[in-house]
Amino acid sequence: MWQQGFVLAILLGVIAMLVTTRIKPSFIFAGAAFIAFLGGMIELNEVATNFTNSSLLTLVLLILASSALEKTRLISWISRSLSSGRLASVVAKLGFSTALLSSFTNNTAVVVSLIGAIKRNQTHAPSRLLIPLSYAAILGGTLTLIGTSTNLIINSFVEDAGLPSLNFFTPTLIGLSVLVGGMAILIPLSYWLPNHEDAGQEDLPYFLEARVEPGSPLVGKSIAENNLRALRKLFLAEVIREGQTVPSVKPDFELQARDRLLFCGDIESVATLQEIKGLTLFGQHHLNGQHLIEVVVSSSASICNSTLKSSHFRERFDAVVVAIRRGHERLEGGLGNVVLNAGDTLVLVPGKRFNTERRVHRKEFVQVNDLDSSAKLDSQKSMAVIAGFIGVIALSLLDIFPLIKGLSIYLIALLFTGVVQLSELRRRFPVDIVVIVGSALSIAQLMLSTGLSARLGQLFMETFNGWGVYGALLATYLLTLILTELITNNAAAALAFPIGYSMSISYGVDPMPFIMAVLFGASASFISPYGYQTNLLVFSVGNYQLKDYLRMGIPLSVVYSVLVMALIPQFFPF
Repeated sequence: MWQQGFVLAILLGVIAMLVTTRIKPSFIFAGAAFIAFLGGMIELNEVATNFTNSSLLTLVLLILASSALEKTRLISWISRSLSSGRLASVVAKLGFSTALLSSFTNNTAVVVSLIGAIKRNQTHAPSRLLIPLSYAAILGGTLTLIGTSTNLIINSFVEDAGLPSLNFFTPTLIGLSVLVGGMAILIPLSYWLPNHEDAGQEDLPYFLEARVEPGSPLVGKSIAENNLRALRKLFLAEVIREGQTVPSVKPDFELQARDRLLFCGDIESVATLQEIKGLTLFGQHHLNGQHLIEVVVSSSASICNSTLKSSHFRERFDAVVVAIRRGHERLEGGLGNVVLNAGDTLVLVPGKRFNTERRVHRKEFVQVNDLDSSAKLDSQKSMAVIAGFIGVIALSLLDIFPLIKGLSIYLIALLFTGVVQLSELRRRFPVDIVVIVGSALSIAQLMLSTGLSARLGQLFMETFNGWGVYGALLATYLLTLILTELITNNAAAALAFPIGYSMSISYGVDPMPFIMAVLFGASASFISPYGYQTNLLVFSVGNYQLKDYLRMGIPLSVVYSVLVMALIPQFFPF
């Protein structure tokens, strides 16, 4: 009996801290597991086993592999599809393409990749599209077992309880239904979102250069016809033609082959210019998926008062400059002809020698920062990366090769071919998720082994007396949904699963309906920006307020919940 009280105290402490403090959930769960270990409730080897759970390892490999998928040209296609049409049409295309991508790779990684494409959208303000992006990614994550970290975490609990592992397409039929129903609500509701236009040219600090290639579809068309005046967060400042500068470029100015276009933009502009067919970014032939870095020129640098060409920058440092920033000053002339000053900020594509000689460059650069942006892979490498990932998934679905082994080989191949670097994988390693899942598995085991989850399940049964097994299912779903909005999706799944599983045992019914209630309830975070990571990612980028989430999220949550609770008993009978 005292064991149940001890575990309940830990559980209540975890919930209270998640709701009332700003301490990271990973710290809270790790602390709870550590207290249980010190109290003799769980052994060290059991804790270690939880942190090496196969579903957790699969999740880690998927997140790391997504760092390569983000560099492919797949996002460019979606970006082009958003460049025209009414808001309803754009939201529909964005929603269904995001959901499809989210069903086969981690939905958080999909949102990170598409935020840049939406910020570059030429037709509609990002604030009209970013919340629909997040919600579509959440809906798409419910389509397959690997669509969201929550699904894989729940599968960890399923396996830990001695039940058969969930199949890849176990949640798909219900997921498709809620996706269609959700998009039917999202499209009209998107008109209610605020229309926050991006800031003006004063917030476009980087200076970039691109060249019009012979045979380019841009040749013979005006600036307006090529939509080069409509690029969001990218301003065409001047054109250099045969050595002559055209500073005030009018909309009817026709482009010719070998024209050099000089832009003012933000860091996302590197990807924007790479996506425009027929344009070659300055240094383009050295860009193939590398992670971008930012350096500040030191006052003692030997390259001061020299241009990139005269200083032989690329040969000396094994790095290519793709953008320059000098405060809010608008630079003139070609990128290679800019005379570098102390304090200039350079965006570089580093080579291997630059990375190994960072310490040697301290006299040249005051600081070196890694940017959350990468150059795009060329078309050939993009196709190879996408084909490799599809192959791994296909082999797993056909039961030819386990997913965890396929992803391991795939990741090694990405490292061996230089598509991703070890430094990138270190930055992307999901430490917080690993800590939360490993610790949550330990707590869930204690809830089951001490009988606490059975007692809580009995309490729920008594509370919903007269409602029967469907009432218990509804209670499990609502508990998970509320926890998801108050804390996080992964934490909600960890706390709700043992209770739902125990209720299914108490009623003597198949646990699958209750597992599905937890799975879909843990992804039902639409009302708050804090319950789900994708909502939080778009919160500041879209300059949203809480009321924007309430306006969109409450109707969507109602439709989602009605569909889920109606369909679970149909596809997964008690």
